Amino acid sequence: MISIKNIYYMLTYAYSSLRGQGYRKISTEEFQNTADLMSAILVRAISNQLKKGLLKEYIPKTEEIQTLRGKIEISDSIRNQCSLRQRVVCSYEDFSVNNTMNCIIKTTLTLLLKVDIPKKRKKELRKLMVFFNDIEVIDLKQVNWNIRYNRNNQSYRLIISICYLFFEGLLQSTTDGNMKVREFLDDQRMSHLYEKFLLSYYKKHYPELNACASLIPWALDNGSGEMLPSMRSDIVLMRGKNILIIDAKYYSSTTQSHFDKHTVHSHNLYQIFAYVKNCEYQYSSENCKVSGMLLYAKTDELIQPDNTYHILGNQFSVATLDLNQPFDYIAKQLDVIVTSYFGELKKI
Repeated sequence: MISIKNIYYMLTYAYSSLRGQGYRKISTEEFQNTADLMSAILVRAISNQLKKGLLKEYIPKTEEIQTLRGKIEISDSIRNQCSLRQRVVCSYEDFSVNNTMNCIIKTTLTLLLKVDIPKKRKKELRKLMVFFNDIEVIDLKQVNWNIRYNRNNQSYRLIISICYLFFEGLLQSTTDGNMKVREFLDDQRMSHLYEKFLLSYYKKHYPELNACASLIPWALDNGSGEMLPSMRSDIVLMRGKNILIIDAKYYSSTTQSHFDKHTVHSHNLYQIFAYVKNCEYQYSSENCKVSGMLLYAKTDELIQPDNTYHILGNQFSVATLDLNQPFDYIAKQLDVIVTSYFGELKKI
């Protein structure tokens, strides 16, 4: 179980917008649950957006109207016998706030009003809803969340990201139809946030390390690797000839067990082994030292992995990160990893 405040800190790193002055107050608040946290962030983000104005876009429409507008749809007008009503079917573009992103926001606000959050927060949400009167509620299951951002809609990135995280954390009750919220998202969603947090932390605080999530090529002797799966690492830290590949894992159980014997998840170990050996081949001409680490989010299980192995000339570590601690302690754990592999580096 991760404390709600630490989820906020993880979001802060994953979405750098939260580091702005307008969000500092949130870090000092106490939240009833994660839905309450999401609501607080959205209230602040949407309020900031309203000061700039809601995004308007040209929305294509086709409807039966009395006055000519845009393109006349002759076949549709004849089929519907519009002339008898002195009307015509026209296709045109309406410059409107009723676009997909604003519809996502209004729908999310509507759902938030149905979940278990404090009355004070619901009051703040209702105040915001007034500005969305001309915007429709949509089915979020039908939304394509791969939204392209540009200069005009860049300020919506954080809002839509939080809406997505909240939507993915909802469960529809089959009894009374009310919306309920999971403990926090599921393992898959939480795992993505965990990876993003780790990478953002190292990018921000250790500029001397070339921190990235890179694609590792297969060490092919010949032929095509057309049907081989891609090897995309979660975090690669590189300085000089030292490379550390970190595979972030967020599971409900940090080990697998068979006949009461606990071992590292075999597929995780095979995966990091493939990453390290293929990366080593990639940098073989530079004589780089490549190491691998499986970094699990610590659970409340009694047995937690904490081992280092040397296999075929490479070091492999399996460790846990305790996220249910004050954030300073979490940061210290991450800093120790850097020191262990790269020595003392300046942290900013």
